[in-house]
Amino acid sequence: MFLILKMACLFAYGLALAGMAGLLGGDLASRMLNVAAVLLTLHALEVVFMFKHVRKYRGPLFVSVVLTLLFGLLHWKPLADAQARKQA
Repeated sequence: MFLILKMACLFAYGLALAGMAGLLGGDLASRMLNVAAVLLTLHALEVVFMFKHVRKYRGPLFVSVVLTLLFGLLHWKPLADAQARKQA
């Protein structure tokens, strides 16, 4: 399920980039830019408020922050769940 939602995020970002490049019609381009802006804003807030989970990523912190900006909950929630299982 997470894979499908991650693909939807990437699709939204791709459409926003296509809109910025002038490859989409005016109304669709502006809507996709708004959708991407809202997603990035929400995910940036997740980086701030869920940082304790974001830093549990085994790779570099920068990569975890970028993945959280792209996917938000879809990135840090499995990390938080794995930590909870370890503590239980």
